[in-house]
Amino acid sequence: MAICKLLLAATASLLLAYASAAASTVHEELSKYGLPPGLLPDSVISYSLGGNGEFEVHLSSKCYVKFIEIVFYDKKVKGKLSYGQISDLEGIKVKKLFAWLPITGIVAHPDDEKLDFQVGFLSEVLPFSLFATIPHCRAGKGSYRGIEGLVAEQALATSEV
Repeated sequence: MAICKLLLAATASLLLAYASAAASTVHEELSKYGLPPGLLPDSVISYSLGGNGEFEVHLSSKCYVKFIEIVFYDKKVKGKLSYGQISDLEGIKVKKLFAWLPITGIVAHPDDEKLDFQVGFLSEVLPFSLFATIPHCRAGKGSYRGIEGLVAEQALATSEV
């Protein structure tokens, strides 16, 4: 029985070490492709990257990050990675006014230190520096999850003014 517990503990430690290595590796991979590491949150548990640039990233859960706007990450994010660009992107949405819009591509402009986020035929340019650090993904109560979190955040902001 003690041996089973020891094996189970060792397996759990290896899985946690693998998850940590995978999380840091995917952010390093973005940097190798001329993109900032903070495009993906800290909750990455695994990823795969094919020879043709197709990738799939798995997060521990769906979550939200506040950059300039609130960004939603699905549990699975996928697309095609090439140097300075992500195309065919799925699994990331941005909150604009009252609608969640899917981000379909990201193009780096290193000379200007800017990123062009494509939302269908629209785009928005943001500075690289906004994505220089890996953001913490919020999924719990009081975060940006769903309308309840947004209403609570707005009420708090209004009461502080």
